Amino acid sequence: MPIATLSLHSLGYCCQKSPPFSLKSSFLSKPTKTQFSFAFKTTEKRPFSHIVSMSMEAGIGVMGTKLGMMSFFETDGTVVPVTVVGFREGNIVTQVKTSATDGYDAVQVGYRRVRDKKLTKPELGHLGKAGVIPMRHLQEFRLQSVGEFETGQKLAVEEIFKEGDLVDVSGTTIGKGFQGGIKRHNFKRGQMSHGSKSHRALGSIGAGTTPGRVYKGKKMPGRMGGSKRKIRKLKIVKIDNELRVVMIKGAVPGKPGNLLRITPAKIVGKNIPKS
Repeated sequence: MPIATLSLHSLGYCCQKSPPFSLKSSFLSKPTKTQFSFAFKTTEKRPFSHIVSMSMEAGIGVMGTKLGMMSFFETDGTVVPVTVVGFREGNIVTQVKTSATDGYDAVQVGYRRVRDKKLTKPELGHLGKAGVIPMRHLQEFRLQSVGEFETGQKLAVEEIFKEGDLVDVSGTTIGKGFQGGIKRHNFKRGQMSHGSKSHRALGSIGAGTTPGRVYKGKKMPGRMGGSKRKIRKLKIVKIDNELRVVMIKGAVPGKPGNLLRITPAKIVGKNIPKS
C-alpha cells in the first residue's frame, strides 16, 4: 500500500511544463531507476585499467649488504665517515619486462644466493625458467629503455658506478618497537619537579565538543622504525674491486647485514624527464 505521494507540480515552475505524473513509493517495493533520475546523477562504470605506480629510476641499480661504518682518509687528510657496502653472489638479471608484454619497461634483478630448499616451488620455477641460480631477493628497476639487458646478464658494480657518483640508497630502518611521543616525535617533556603531574605524558590530543574526535595522522606513541627509507644523493668515495666493497659517504638505513638498494641519484632534467 503506498504511504507517500509526491506530485511534480509542487517542485517548481520549471517542472510544470513536464507531463504530470506522481511518484509513489512503498517499503515493500523498490524504486526504479527512472523514478529518481531527476534527483540523482547516474554514473557509468569505467573500465578497469592497469596502472603502475612504481617510480621511474634514473638508471639500473644493484643490491648490496650493509657491513658497517668507518672513517676514510682522503688524500688531503680529510676524514670522511663512510658506510661500507659489500656484495654477495647475485645481481643477475632474472626477467626483462617490456610495455608489450607487461605494460611497462623494467628489469628484475636477483641477489644473494641461497639453497634450493629456502625457496618455494614457484620461486624456483621462475628462476629456473630464466636459467639463473636460486636467489633470495628479487627487485625491479623501472627504466625508460630495457633494450640493452637480457636474462642471465650479471651486473658489475664497477661498470655501473664510479668514484664520485651520486647515488640513492634505500633500505629498512632499525626497528625500535613501541615508543612514546618524546622518542618517536621529539616532543618536549613536562617539569620533573614534585607536584608536576605531567612528566612524559602526551597531553591533549584534541578538543571535546568540536571536532569531538582525534584527527587522522595525529602524532602519538606507536611503533617506531622498521620502515623503508631512502637517502638521496650520497657520494661514492671508494670502490674496492679486490674486497668487492663500496664506500658511500654518510649513513644509510638499517643495521649491519641489512639489504640495501643502490641506484643512480635522480636529477630532474638531467637523467629523468621533468614530467
